Amino acid sequence: MSATTTHTPEGTADTLPLSQVAAVGVGNALEFYDFLSFSFFALQIGHTFFPASQTSHGLLYALATFGVGFLTRPLGGLVLGAYGDRVGRKPAMILSFSLMGVAIFGLALTPGYAQIGIAAPILLVMFRLIQGFALGGEVGPSTAFLMEASPRRHRGLYIGLQMATQDLAVLVAGLVGFGLSLVMSPGVLDAWGWRVAFLLGALIVPFGLAVRRNLPETFHQHHRAAAPPTKVITHARVVVLGILMLGASTIAYYGIEYMNTYAQDTLHLSVKLAFGTTIVLGLVMVVTDVLCGMLTDRIGRRPVMIVASACVVLVIAPAFTLLNRFPQPGLIFAVTAILGILSALITGPALIAVTESLPRHVRSGLLGALYAVAMSAFGGTTQFVSRGLIEISHNPVAPAFYITGAMVVGIACMWLLGETAPARSGTSAED
Repeated sequence: MSATTTHTPEGTADTLPLSQVAAVGVGNALEFYDFLSFSFFALQIGHTFFPASQTSHGLLYALATFGVGFLTRPLGGLVLGAYGDRVGRKPAMILSFSLMGVAIFGLALTPGYAQIGIAAPILLVMFRLIQGFALGGEVGPSTAFLMEASPRRHRGLYIGLQMATQDLAVLVAGLVGFGLSLVMSPGVLDAWGWRVAFLLGALIVPFGLAVRRNLPETFHQHHRAAAPPTKVITHARVVVLGILMLGASTIAYYGIEYMNTYAQDTLHLSVKLAFGTTIVLGLVMVVTDVLCGMLTDRIGRRPVMIVASACVVLVIAPAFTLLNRFPQPGLIFAVTAILGILSALITGPALIAVTESLPRHVRSGLLGALYAVAMSAFGGTTQFVSRGLIEISHNPVAPAFYITGAMVVGIACMWLLGETAPARSGTSAED
């Protein structure tokens, strides 16, 4: 499919060529690559930044620090999202990307605890907070940008492509981690090898900034002038349902991404095999994201995400049980692939539905805040809670029960929100 770009007298892009969708995706992918790589190297980061005497708790400390990055996501979503509603989508996307670049370089180059003592974990947390702020401010403006620049009946495809770039980041992170584990010993990977993954991402920052500066703008002065005064309470129903829906999809997403660490820490499998699960996860989700976007344009957002959520409820606990009884490579790859496909069928439609439920003049700020709050409250804690539940219950299947509960809540909210796809509902928020 291709699209042409047309312009209003004010110069607003009505539809965006898929080549420029890819340009938005480059920046989006890099931000997610660097943010998520932290969780994939949680064991190595824990050994580097926390005292050797606390090695037994290093993973929990590292996962807690991973979660710290989610604390500033609501602030970033609110501040940079509102900036996108006030000044424009493009300036907000450029600012969020620049901040992520600062955090990437800082995290990659900060010495470990053995070199600078307590300053190491303090700096780690500081750069993680900047990462969270930047990523929180990325989703609202970029998703609003793509929705506003897409053909009305192909919004699912365009935003599905955005989701695909996020999951492409998972795939690339897995490939980088797998490659590093092949050429480096575990000791070298622990000592400094993990930093290479972040420095590779940092090298793309100048290119990403150049690409974003050449994008058109989709939100101009005439949109702001025509916008009626709005109070958040006006959208209270969408706010509540949106947070719970996005929260449920986030728990599923990060719960399944935890498979990398779960394979190493709970199933006691090799680092190479663990990164193999990340490669499988990223690959199936990239493909599913695009197909899912097209499917939701045809049959609607609601049936796709509800059916997929129900499937997760049915298979997640048996899948974790099988993994613990038969921790074989073929089985863990199959389970990861199935759960990854189901997660993509939930996450994309949920984001599209919430975006379509918000009017243009508050879309960037409100969507950014909702998404970031959901990520902070649920995404930032999922992996820590998963590991904590295993320790408390001594049951390696405990993470599956947590995901199941989230899916039940999510299904109820998805049903209550209703259908938002133009082809199925006939109405949606204004373009």
